[in-house]
Amino acid sequence: MPSDLAREQKWEAPPAGTVELWCWELVTSDRLTDKLTPPQVPNLRVEASWEVAPPVRRIDAPGRPAELEITRRSPRTPGAGALARQEARANLVHTFLHHELQAAELFAWAVLAFPDTPRAFRRGLVRLAHEELEHLSFYECHLRTLGATFGDYPVRDWFWKRVPTCADPVAFVALLGIGLEGANLDHSVRFAALFRAAGDEAGARILERVEREEVGHVAFARRWFAHFAGTFDYGRWAAALPAPLTPAILQGRPLNRAARLAAGLDSDFLERLAGEPPTHVGKRP
Repeated sequence: MPSDLAREQKWEAPPAGTVELWCWELVTSDRLTDKLTPPQVPNLRVEASWEVAPPVRRIDAPGRPAELEITRRSPRTPGAGALARQEARANLVHTFLHHELQAAELFAWAVLAFPDTPRAFRRGLVRLAHEELEHLSFYECHLRTLGATFGDYPVRDWFWKRVPTCADPVAFVALLGIGLEGANLDHSVRFAALFRAAGDEAGARILERVEREEVGHVAFARRWFAHFAGTFDYGRWAAALPAPLTPAILQGRPLNRAARLAAGLDSDFLERLAGEPPTHVGKRP
């Protein structure tokens, strides 16, 4: 069901049975079960699954279940040594899970926010949202093996503070797809090694699977950036990011060069990204 916040906004919910309603409910629901196990997506290839002449719906914030404690500032990420403790790994997996939830919601958000984009683009967004929900389920299952459940730790909606500021599809794919998901390629491979070193092979394998599958997410964003902007290069990508974000914070160190190259980011892009000076502007949690 829609959250109180969604009901306060000016748009009516999309028609029943549509892809747009699926996206709307994923974003606005304030029930935890709707976030963890949403209903099946309508058939994306059937014309009747899509709303006729949908309006622009730029939802300001997601519905949040009562089980989730939202904080303005995230705790410090545990260091490599701390990950030997099961509780520290659970805390980190909880953060990964919430990142996947935000990504899924924001892909759905973009379907509603940019209804005039090509149908192929919007179909792709829904497929990516579904993959993010699969990743969420992997983390949620592993979190339970670590003795915790979703909601046991505070979460920060950092992605939601930034992505809805994107004025157009170019900025959206620049930030979420190339920026945040590109950075996740770096973070996933690093944390997989740390989880394996801590003896958590199952957690390491999940992180590696997420890394492999999100190569396709970055490639999708790069392809559509070139479609919308006419071309793709580092300078155009950096210029498309909504202020105050800069390329410096949209990366992990070291860069996962192999995965980024596989996603279509060339060596010039990677060299310029690696050469960005450190910054704290808009710093992620």
